[in-house]
Order: sequence, then C-alpha cells, then structure tokens
Amino acid sequence: GSDDPRLIKVEDTLKTLQELARWHRSMTIVDGKPLTVIALTGTNGKTTTKELIREVLSVKYRVTATEGNLNNSIGVPLTLLKINPQTQLAVVEMGASHPGDIKELVDIALPNYGLITNVGKAHLQGFGSLEGVMATKGELYDNLNEYRKIAFVNVDNPYLVQMASTRERMQLVPYGTSNDGAKIVIEEGSPFLTMIVSNPCYTAVEENGEPEWFTVRTNLIGSYNSDNVLAALCVATYMNVPATDAVAAISEYVPSNNRSQLTKTERNSLVVDAYNANPTSMKAAIENFAQLNMPSKVLVLGDMLELGKDSLMEHIGVVKLAADKGFEQIYLVGGEFAQAVAAAQGDLHGTQVHLFEDSITLKEHFMEKPLSGCSVLIKGSRGKRLERIIEAL
Repeated sequence: GSDDPRLIKVEDTLKTLQELARWHRSMTIVDGKPLTVIALTGTNGKTTTKELIREVLSVKYRVTATEGNLNNSIGVPLTLLKINPQTQLAVVEMGASHPGDIKELVDIALPNYGLITNVGKAHLQGFGSLEGVMATKGELYDNLNEYRKIAFVNVDNPYLVQMASTRERMQLVPYGTSNDGAKIVIEEGSPFLTMIVSNPCYTAVEENGEPEWFTVRTNLIGSYNSDNVLAALCVATYMNVPATDAVAAISEYVPSNNRSQLTKTERNSLVVDAYNANPTSMKAAIENFAQLNMPSKVLVLGDMLELGKDSLMEHIGVVKLAADKGFEQIYLVGGEFAQAVAAAQGDLHGTQVHLFEDSITLKEHFMEKPLSGCSVLIKGSRGKRLERIIEAL
C-alpha cells in the first residue's frame, strides 16, 4: 500500500525525474572536475552524428551516450541518470517538436558543449515555420551563449552561421568542407561515403606547414552523411583523440535500425532509410540515390507526416524531383502522396508511379509481382512502417 517506506509521494513525477537527473548530472565529478556534457540537436542526422561522436570519443574516454533516440523530456533524464562514477564524457541527443522543447532539455542537461547538426523543414505542424525551427533549435545556442560555453558549428550551413553570429558570448569551433578542405570521393561500385579530410576541425598544421590528409571510408550511404562525419572528427580532435584513431573508429561504425543501411537480399539490393522522413532528408536521399552507381533503381517512398498546411506542396516537390531523376519505377505509400500525384500529373514525364494505401498492401503487391535485380531506396516517416515490405523484396 501507500504506507510502503520505499515510496515517496511527489506532485509531478515527470518534473521530479527531470530534477533528479539535473541533480545527478551536477553532482558527478570526474577526476576532481565537474562532468563534461556534449548536447546535440538538429533536424536531420542527430542520431547518426551522436553515434559517430560516441564511437570517436570511446577511443580514449569512457562515454555515456543517449541510447537509440531516447531524446525527449523523459529520454534525456534517463540518459543522464545512466551516468556513473566511471563516465568521463556524456553525449546527450535532444529532439524537439514544439517551441521550448530544447530549452527544457538543456536546463536539465546543463551542457558544456553543443552542436546543432542542421535546421530544416520537419515538424512544421508544431513549429509553424522554418523560423520556428531555427528559434527552437537555437535554444541550445541560447544556453551556451548565456553560460559562455562552446558550440561546434558547421560553417557550410548559412542558417547555423547566422544563428551563431547573433550569440556573441558563445565560443565557436568551426567545421565543414570549406573549413577542413574535405572532399567527397565517389568510389566505383561502392554506395558508401568516402571522404578525404585534411586537418579535421582546426588542428595545428604540421611543423613543415603541410596539412595531413586522411581518407575516411565509411559504412554510411549518402553524401549527406559527410556533415555528420566532419562533426564527429571535429569533436574528437577538440577532445584530443588522435585523428588516425578517430578515422579508424568512423570506418568501423555500422549503422543500425533502418538508418541508411545497405541490405542485400537474394534478389535485390536495398537502401533502407525507413526511420523517419521530412522534406529536407527525403530530397537528400533521392538525390544521393540518383548518383549511386547501382543497377535498375526503384523508389519506395512513404508519406512525410506532421507537415501541417505545407504538406501537399512538399509532397508535390518530392514527386516532381523523383520524376525528374528518371527512376525506372516509383512506388508511393499513403494519402498525402496520392493527392500530390493527382495535383502534379502533368509534370511527371510519363514516369511509372504506383500508389498504395499502406505498407501492407504494397507488401502484398511485391509478394504477387516480385522485383528482381533491382536497387531499391526505401524511405518514409516512422508512422508508415515501410520496413514491413523488406521481406517481400
């Protein structure tokens, strides 16, 4: 009963969980100094970047990091409560779907360093506009600015540069292709991202003035992952992880849970990116897939959810882009895409577009009419459950 001495009554269980997490984070001392926390957020690439940062820092430190994407008002406190006396660095991912969400989380995690991967059109229903997204993600910069902390900033991204420049007390560590002399290399027959990077982040140039160049071979599909790789190299270099070790850690990392995975079945090659989708990530995935050196390309796309009043326009944009790239066949799942196809009919250049209500009916279609010898990109919002069709391919 309620007389159990192990039970403590509180007004609000969520608030208490958050307060406990903040207290635990504040009380953790590492080698005589308060624990260092790196917080990251962004529209796309949060989880991949967090995983890469975890990998590169784990070369040298004992790292506690967000598991999966436990990145909300419950997930962040749970991550902080996993910090133990052995933890030397904590890497905390933060998600947001409404204004104020990031402020709430940084006030619990009290970050020493922050990183926004990018800002783009996602959860427009909750934010109202791209400006709303920038303001909310910017709550991380606000916190770093207030406490004179440090942000790792992708200087290739004009939105982030603009956001950082208005917060003058925040210290800035730059990364990006322009900053690191990084180049993307297309390797014959490989869908995986390979980069050549000089001096990750801002490391001192070698004695003789010649920068050192590193080739980074990844198991990540898509040139859009280059930003995520550079972010991890920047953080690693700043935290004194030797560049060669950081590069090796990135090369060994294999993504899981339907994020840009290459899967070969008995009949087809699949690029599975069915974890989530918004207009920015959808366009990047389609453009990247168009560049890959793979045979008989087929698109399987699911509706992008939570776009509010912009939904039809954004879906039409994706349908037109897919048609322009000349894929052999395009399979679309969901009512948003059905409306978009009806509206964009004249612009599809006679591309074969197949519409399906949900992933189950598409799976049944592939069971009856199997694809063979194709390369298939599978991309859609979490709610569309596109991973269901994989076994039919």
